[in-house]
Amino acid sequence: MKFIIAGGTGFIGQKLMDILISEGHEIVILSRKPKQNGEKIKYVKWLEESAAPENEIGSADGFINLAGVSINDGRWTLEHQKQIYDSRMTATGELIRIIEALPEKPSVLINASAIGIYPASLDTVYTEATVEIANDFLARTVHDWEMKAATMETHGIRTVFMRFGVVLGREGGALPLMALPYKMFVGGTMGSGKQWVSWVHVLDVARAITFAIGNDNIRGPVNVTSPSPMKMKDFGKTIGSVLHRPHWFPVPSFAMKWVLGQKSALVLEGQHVKPQVLMINGFDFLFPTLESALRDLLK
Repeated sequence: MKFIIAGGTGFIGQKLMDILISEGHEIVILSRKPKQNGEKIKYVKWLEESAAPENEIGSADGFINLAGVSINDGRWTLEHQKQIYDSRMTATGELIRIIEALPEKPSVLINASAIGIYPASLDTVYTEATVEIANDFLARTVHDWEMKAATMETHGIRTVFMRFGVVLGREGGALPLMALPYKMFVGGTMGSGKQWVSWVHVLDVARAITFAIGNDNIRGPVNVTSPSPMKMKDFGKTIGSVLHRPHWFPVPSFAMKWVLGQKSALVLEGQHVKPQVLMINGFDFLFPTLESALRDLLK
């Protein structure tokens, strides 16, 4: 099969490409800076004035949209928030234009999303059936992103919104920064410690994407989180245990807000999210517990 990936060179995209290639699929990566083509990977320029990727893609079985400025990079200034929002709207809009220009339409569009669409809560458990959304920058971005991608359903294209939780990996995501204080023997609870961390191993993220591609029953929102979310205090203790480091140096909320500004909400607030769609459809997590994930990533 042939898949078109936007954002394929990023943290999650690299893991996804490894899986797709190992399964024998053909991949086209949409990129502003195309690299040299490989045996199974073709790079096509996009989001440039002279680019016309629809003329080079040909037919495709599916599109995967992982494109967008990272929410983890830099403070959430008004300018950076605009970059985060606009990058997602622009990339998704261009993918829609490309798909509409193709004479033969793909059968599925996998669109990245985030559990940040749900309101922060200490008590509520969120599933894909939840209709309540938060009233903040990240939730509005996620909502508008999903609504834009959902227009592909009018073309008969099965559209899936992969709502990623806190993705853990060696090369990116939240874990390197979260583990650093422990490696320096100053790790401890961030904020109250009562906030939920709905985490997921990056390899399970990539596997969940391929699972959704191959399962015609899956469409709409899909929570991509492990089945065992944890409170922040327990999350930190587990990092310390795996690294054989103490968990004793608390980081108060005001300090996190001073350092990170509005982005501090990513660690000071949280949601208890369950991957109900994945579990109902029989997805098998390689790393269902935090300890198993950290022992793989921090070894």
